[in-house]
Amino acid sequence: MTLLTEDRDADDGAGIPFRGESRHREPPRPAAGRWGRRGGGGAVGLVALDRARHVEVPLYSETVAFAAPGVRRLVPAGGIEELVPGTRVLQAGPYRSRLVEDEQAWLEGCAPWVGRVRDDGLLRSALLDLRALSDGLPVAVAGWSPRWRYAWPRDVAFVASALARLGRPDEAVAQLSFLARVQRPDGWFEARYDGWTGRAPDERMPQLDGSGWVLWAAAQVAAHAPDRAAALLAPLRPMLVRSARRLLASRDPGTGLPPPSSDYWELVEDRLTLGTAAAVLAGLRSATDALFHVGEMALRDRTAAAAEHLAEQVREHFGPLGYPRLLGSRVPDAAVTFLVAPIGAADASLDVLQAVDRAQTAMARPAGGLAPGAGWKDDGISWTPETALFAAAWAATGFRTKSEHLLDWLGRHRTDAGSFPEKVLHDGRPAAVAPLAWTAALVVIARHETVST
Repeated sequence: MTLLTEDRDADDGAGIPFRGESRHREPPRPAAGRWGRRGGGGAVGLVALDRARHVEVPLYSETVAFAAPGVRRLVPAGGIEELVPGTRVLQAGPYRSRLVEDEQAWLEGCAPWVGRVRDDGLLRSALLDLRALSDGLPVAVAGWSPRWRYAWPRDVAFVASALARLGRPDEAVAQLSFLARVQRPDGWFEARYDGWTGRAPDERMPQLDGSGWVLWAAAQVAAHAPDRAAALLAPLRPMLVRSARRLLASRDPGTGLPPPSSDYWELVEDRLTLGTAAAVLAGLRSATDALFHVGEMALRDRTAAAAEHLAEQVREHFGPLGYPRLLGSRVPDAAVTFLVAPIGAADASLDVLQAVDRAQTAMARPAGGLAPGAGWKDDGISWTPETALFAAAWAATGFRTKSEHLLDWLGRHRTDAGSFPEKVLHDGRPAAVAPLAWTAALVVIARHETVST
């Protein structure tokens, strides 16, 4: 597909297919027997439907809602009658009025741009999901279903960026402060954490991209609260220094590239992925801003030089093959979006933007969303976080029509309660966990970029 030959806003937005297993695994459960307008019947577990390898996954919940102050409960699929309409508050219980008022006060406390958005409730859904998975908790969790009730540094970083854009920089810093407390002395982060104990819940490998994501998130806070940047980032200084040093030390002395590491696919990798390389690059670039605000000028100079060198190496090693997932392959991946704004370079080159466009086409799924990569298993399932990544990338680079196309798709595939699910089946039904913090945060970021650019 040829891209960028016309005015950006005149572009019409292309559709959007991955390999491996879900980064979050939860034992399948029977669906609640209610699919309504989406059609089809409830399914137990994963059942192959046809020769196209379409797969059934149940919807685990409609949303998560407040039953009392600080008390959350999953709303089962088909249980929207349990909710106060248009809220994440349960009908039953003596606290209903107070909870609705608290929710409305939180919404009204967001930045003024939020009130100017008219998008049929898309942004409101993202805000309610974001609040339900973060407000009053030690740290934002990926979801409220048991196997998702953990904090992935990557997800937390995106939540922090979204909160900063919503005019809530103190809440954004609170997210990063949790990561500062659990970071290892050598600058590494575990793949995920129990938000209440601060410990890793299993033996997954640490992931290098976490050190990049926290630097990016800190720079996001500074960018969206410039008058308070130094004060906000000061408590995070030890984490920022450890992270920057980790990224610097990780690079190969010859090539300047980081080593293989698990990325957001959470597979054990023996080759460098773009997901790791691009997150490290984003971290080094962001360190230039974040370290300035905490007075680490010498380290800032080192990260700036390393970022420039790594950018050249990424272009040299990944660019000729179209910025694929694995070094030396040709298979596109959603991580190509990490190379452009709002994560990577705001002035991304033509070849990178064309790679983003080609990746979107290669990753297209039957329902109209995207898979994590073109090499993902051929199961017909769209993933909302990856779809939202492309929406944010197109919005931040000026292709508003392409972004709106994807945001509209996300809006049409919410649960009946209005939450964003992790997955969408081949026929358009929402599936798996709902809500998902990463998707909610990315929708906020994409919408903010749409109204800001």
